[in-house]
Amino acid sequence: LNPSPFTTSAGGVTVRVKVTPKASSNRVDGVHAGADGSAILKVGVTAAPEGGKANAAVIKLLAREWRLPKSSISVSAGASDRRKALFIEGDPQQLVQHLNQWREING
Repeated sequence: LNPSPFTTSAGGVTVRVKVTPKASSNRVDGVHAGADGSAILKVGVTAAPEGGKANAAVIKLLAREWRLPKSSISVSAGASDRRKALFIEGDPQQLVQHLNQWREING
């Protein structure tokens, strides 16, 4: 696999995400290379970036996509930025395995 947007840390996994708010549909656009060569998961949500609506939409979308509880996903950095870090609480090894399987299926 190419560079991964998923990084294990104590108690879970951090995911680097680039969000497009007010997109035409809620969608996951796959993993892309960022300007610094790091991998970023691109996500589009229809919600506007106000009052945390877009962040909530991103969490809802990814929780459904990854079949994980919404309560396990939170914004750990960049809450008001298009580029953000999400933290998924849980067993880091199991989560990374689960997310990498998702990546293989969804490209």
